[in-house]
Amino acid sequence: MLELFDKQVNLRMGQADVRHWTDDLMPLVSDPADPLGVLDLRTHRLSLEDGPEAYETFQKKQDGAIKIVLDPTIPATGALPTPVTDAEGIAPTADRP
Repeated sequence: MLELFDKQVNLRMGQADVRHWTDDLMPLVSDPADPLGVLDLRTHRLSLEDGPEAYETFQKKQDGAIKIVLDPTIPATGALPTPVTDAEGIAPTADRP
């Protein structure tokens, strides 16, 4: 902490009063009519088995991924596109085209 003080770094924190608003917000969030538009935030809905591919897709921001929901009630489909690989099966990176 003394180093931060010596470098004149300001730390600021705050807290949201989540418990105060939970009772008001939960009915709106769980309403099937989606009055807040929370379902629009989800760009993908996949099975748990598709999790590794979904994580890679999200990490690389492929296929327009903003929010991926893993749903255990959905059967595995392999719905996400597999990354493009070279003849050796290795995905290209920034330093290796």
